[in-house]
Amino acid sequence: MIGKAVHRRMLISEQCFQNRCSSDGQSFLFQIRCSYGVTNVTAISAKIASDSTSSDAPLNVEEAVRDRYSAAAQEKEAALCCPVEYDRKYLEAIPEEIIERDYGCGDPSQYVNPGDTVLDLGSGGGKICYIAAQVVGCEGKIIGVDCNDDMLGLARQYQPAMSEKLGYGNVDFRKGKIQDLKLNLELLDEQLADRPVQTSTDWLEMETRAQNLRDTKPLVESDSVDVIVSNCVLNLVREEDRRQLFAEMFRTLRRGGRAVISDIVSDEDVPDALRNDARLWSGCMSGAFREDLFLKAFEDAGFYGVEIVKRQEEPWAVVDGIEFRSMTVRAWKGKEGPCLEGKQAVVYNGPWKAVIDDDGHRLNRGERMAVCDKTFHIYSREPYGSQITALPPAEAVSLEGAASFDCKRIAIRDPQETKGGTASLTMLPSADCCSPDGDCC
Repeated sequence: MIGKAVHRRMLISEQCFQNRCSSDGQSFLFQIRCSYGVTNVTAISAKIASDSTSSDAPLNVEEAVRDRYSAAAQEKEAALCCPVEYDRKYLEAIPEEIIERDYGCGDPSQYVNPGDTVLDLGSGGGKICYIAAQVVGCEGKIIGVDCNDDMLGLARQYQPAMSEKLGYGNVDFRKGKIQDLKLNLELLDEQLADRPVQTSTDWLEMETRAQNLRDTKPLVESDSVDVIVSNCVLNLVREEDRRQLFAEMFRTLRRGGRAVISDIVSDEDVPDALRNDARLWSGCMSGAFREDLFLKAFEDAGFYGVEIVKRQEEPWAVVDGIEFRSMTVRAWKGKEGPCLEGKQAVVYNGPWKAVIDDDGHRLNRGERMAVCDKTFHIYSREPYGSQITALPPAEAVSLEGAASFDCKRIAIRDPQETKGGTASLTMLPSADCCSPDGDCC
């Protein structure tokens, strides 16, 4: 039954695939054909159906991903590529081997700023890390996390040469799972070498040692990075681990920090039959987030200001009408904390008649909306600053002992509250205000 269901669902749009070309000119459909060793759409469907029914064992996602990317670290696999344009000036310094064996779908590094501490989730061969290293400069720092030994070996192989080219070394590659950023797997390897696991008692002791490492020597400290980037990796994480994945992203970011994630998303739910295919999962399709649920995952983890900063217009692939495309999302950390009355107001400039933020604040276009001190400062910077006119009080309000502000209510701030001591002031323009030398207009 499962095989027939997969076969029925796997009606691949050949024309669409032939139009989605990788950087070396091969059509995506051709790459899929090569992956399955077949030559036409019907055969691809039948082959996947056969693979799905060959075993009743559930798909081991981590094993499928590890095996495929270990091989891809040794030899280029074009089927894992999605066409991406990078800034050529940053690629010139990067070894060709790393560029050839980079498997991504976007360029989150373009949202990195000089001096940033950057965490790259699923850093692979290190391409994004080495691009970001040039952007942040010697004052910044790059941390790349991956659990694949072959990919880590490729990335680390060129660290000395890259440091020499740049004139500084600011990249650190660490071994760990991106959904468990507290556990340093290389430190765990050292402990396992001294005390191998041979019995269930050993296993329980190992779990205790692993937790102790998380608590005392975390792979990535809490509140330690300015920006998290990732390039086509989150979809490779098991669904049952994804809530923890987003929680770990939130934990490691500093207040005011941001996550910029490029990944493959789908416009419809991916059916269970396709999710059980190892090649499609490791190929970034079976585990694709539905695009609206991708945004919601950030919301659920506590991020605010979640926005799509780039969305591929044409799909990268289409399977039985389900479109798969690259999308880059940016989200911010920093809305946690008390709401205190600071007598501030904000005016939403438009163009929408009204907007609602992630906490339910409604801003009516052109009206002085009352907000708490925390929200006032959030609205004064990215991603809201360009759309908001911030109106501080004429006299600053001390937050020490300040009253609580009810952010659940929608309230208009009386102009008298922000004008303070100037409320009764009368001031008229001078006679020469509008003269050629006047400065009032």
